[in-house]
Amino acid sequence: VVFFLRLLEAQLQDQRREHEEEVEALKNEVDAMKEEMEKQQQAFLQSLQLSPEAQVEFGLQQEITRLTNENLDLKELLEKLEKNEKKLKKQLKIYMKKVQDFEASQATVPAERRRHERNMQVAVQRKEKDFQGMLEYYKEDEPLLIRNLIT
Repeated sequence: VVFFLRLLEAQLQDQRREHEEEVEALKNEVDAMKEEMEKQQQAFLQSLQLSPEAQVEFGLQQEITRLTNENLDLKELLEKLEKNEKKLKKQLKIYMKKVQDFEASQATVPAERRRHERNMQVAVQRKEKDFQGMLEYYKEDEPLLIRNLIT
């Protein structure tokens, strides 16, 4: 019981910490948006005082600046995603290695135990109604499989 209470307490602390971090991030985002809005208001007020040609040029400069910032944000996101992709590829290699090790360890299991495990798998498969895909079998079980298919 004490273990479960500690586990729940740890989970609650993690959730509280995540919530506080999320609130802080949202506050920072709101502050950044307020600053951006103030800049846009100032730019708008300045553009109203300009001639029509200067207003168009000023608008184009503002759009170029916005697009440049957006491009930088997208490049940053792309770098982050590429980094995450590399991390996931490394994890995939580790898991594939573990699967290969597991399969190798299964190859060393005595033949009787393997045969018993396969019989159990066949029994489970027979309960299912929808069969799709390919059948995997061991080479030494091929005559038994052919005989079962014929009968």
